[in-house]
Amino acid sequence: MEKILLVILAVLGVAAAHVLGPRIRIAPPLLLVVAGALIGILPFVPDIDIDPEWILIGVLPPLLYSAAVSMPTMDFRRDFTAISALSVALVLVSAVVLGVFFHWVLPDISLATGIALGAIVSPTDAVATSIAKRLGVPGRVIAVLEGESLLNDATALVLLRAAVAATAAGISFGVVALSFVWAVVGAVLLGAVVGWCNLWVRRRLPDATVNTAISFTVPYLAYLPAEELGASGLVAAVTAGLITGAGAVKHLSPQHRLSDTQNWRTVEFLLEGGVFLLMGLELSGLIEAVRNEHGGVTTALWIGLAALAITIVVRAIYVTPLIWWLDRIARRGTAMRPYLKNMDAKIAEKVQKVPDTPSGTADHRPPRRLRLRPRPGRKRGDPDAEPHISTEAFAANPAAAQRIQGRVTRAIADIDYYTAAPMGPKEGTIIVWAGMRGVVTLAAAQTLPDDTPSRALLVLIAFVVAAASLIVQGGTLGWLIRSLRLVDVTDDRAAEHDRLRAELSRTAQDVLAGSDLAARYPWVRERIERMEEQAEEDGSATGINLAYRSAFEEVRRATITAQRETLLRMRDNGTYHSALLTQELAQLDAEEISLDLRVDD
Repeated sequence: MEKILLVILAVLGVAAAHVLGPRIRIAPPLLLVVAGALIGILPFVPDIDIDPEWILIGVLPPLLYSAAVSMPTMDFRRDFTAISALSVALVLVSAVVLGVFFHWVLPDISLATGIALGAIVSPTDAVATSIAKRLGVPGRVIAVLEGESLLNDATALVLLRAAVAATAAGISFGVVALSFVWAVVGAVLLGAVVGWCNLWVRRRLPDATVNTAISFTVPYLAYLPAEELGASGLVAAVTAGLITGAGAVKHLSPQHRLSDTQNWRTVEFLLEGGVFLLMGLELSGLIEAVRNEHGGVTTALWIGLAALAITIVVRAIYVTPLIWWLDRIARRGTAMRPYLKNMDAKIAEKVQKVPDTPSGTADHRPPRRLRLRPRPGRKRGDPDAEPHISTEAFAANPAAAQRIQGRVTRAIADIDYYTAAPMGPKEGTIIVWAGMRGVVTLAAAQTLPDDTPSRALLVLIAFVVAAASLIVQGGTLGWLIRSLRLVDVTDDRAAEHDRLRAELSRTAQDVLAGSDLAARYPWVRERIERMEEQAEEDGSATGINLAYRSAFEEVRRATITAQRETLLRMRDNGTYHSALLTQELAQLDAEEISLDLRVDD
């Protein structure tokens, strides 16, 4: 009974923090950490000691899976260079630098143990990154931070596993490198299989409740086998989430996606708040253990604060050349854009010249592989360089021609994205300061073996790093963003949204032009056109006449299907911002669900 009461109070506390936090301008996670710490020191509150496996297995897989599902794959692909650099190399560099520091200030622990602790405090936390999202950080910066936090846990935990093993027996660098490669590659393969199987099974289940219940098992179906095979279960869960998020619009119904979104949002809400509250509640027990073993907590405090400062400095030193490199890539793309635009125009011109092949006379010869090269004497970056490819080659392999045209369109869209959302010193400053530590650090610290020298002290140091990161960095991030005076892109987003709506309206007109029902019932055509213009509908109008209602529903469903296909094609090509595409897809889902409810009535 007492445990149930504690769970109820924790849920109410999480809800209260999310209501009170915005009113007093304090991020709810910070409020929960402080509240947990204050509650934990009360004399009648027992010490809280949670098995770290509950966090590493019970909390992190669903949280990372849910974050991966909601992350636009287009943004993840575009910034994969920055994400991989931050989530792999930076974690390794930070762990080694911190390991040397810990070994220097705590001579009783070995260098391997120091690197293990460095691996624990190096990765940023996906839960902590949610603070940055609520403060209005630019979308591209959020994509980089989320992508980093989704993947760097695997790097840290694999390095932690290797460092702990090194404290017991000597292992070679080759063994560590091989285990890391398998941890990533094996997890990606297994996670991809689970993600595709998830979509294949759930698309055949009509009940949205059953569908969502199955989705709750997916992160564990990816995590557990991967861990048993020596791969990274977290990377497997993230991969399954990315695959599911990318294919959900194509394979799952709007009702299923809406049910998933609402239920997973509740799961995220409770798990995120719960782990921050737990961090505060565990503080008093850690302090008591360190006092008993070391006579005080001063050592843990100054080492933890110094370690946090080192992580920030190392991150700043690492991010500075990374931002320069990303800016160089963007400038190189800008220089290539005229050439790509010319290539796109030439490809479109040659495709139009391809004669239609009469039915039954298709060429069954093996398709030629198309290669686009500038004409002799022209450089690839020359805007006037015409692609050296013949119309006959397109005719021999039209599918390859479409793929090449799609890649060119996608490359142009990527360049426009990098130009509209540049990575400069201001964005780099946010990336440095928003890289906060969180519950992953505390949970990983508690996985240190019981016979580790000064184990309680090391765990408290990790807690100090995580708590100070959340309080100092999280508490000042809003002020930093306001001080940087970032460029307001509201007008650009509004103009882009207008262009997107115009394209969707053209898609609707194409459907209406080819619809016999729209021609038979002019009222249906007028109504759908009015809906496209005003983006709203009167729910009672379609019930005036059953024939009109049936015609309206059929034509409107055809329009929604065509518009959804247009949005998915735009997502694949990257021609519009992911947030706008997500918003329009959600609007189409809402309209389709509304039609289904009318049918049910």
